[in-house]
Amino acid sequence: MSGDEVYVRHILESISAIEEYLVGGRREVLERDRRTRAAVVRELEIIGEAATHLSPEFQAVHPDVPVDKMIGMRNKLIHEYFGVDLDVVWKTAVEDLPVLKQSLEGVLSF
Repeated sequence: MSGDEVYVRHILESISAIEEYLVGGRREVLERDRRTRAAVVRELEIIGEAATHLSPEFQAVHPDVPVDKMIGMRNKLIHEYFGVDLDVVWKTAVEDLPVLKQSLEGVLSF
């Protein structure tokens, strides 16, 4: 298993965890439950950290994988932890991550 594959699997594991935390798709859970919010934010941080380890070769072959955006989200969450925008977290979780998951599952199927 290549290093890139390991990091892609880590990203997919974090996406699956977020899906579990937000089962039912209710935003209120994210807003009202501090543990859920902390868990989702942590998994997004892990996704971004794993993305920092994806090789330039991987990025060149898979330009549809938004590595820079994943890293940017991680940086925002780490450095602005008191100012985390739940609108952005929610949008990322319910709109962006399903698309990312599909792309990364396609990467692993080769």
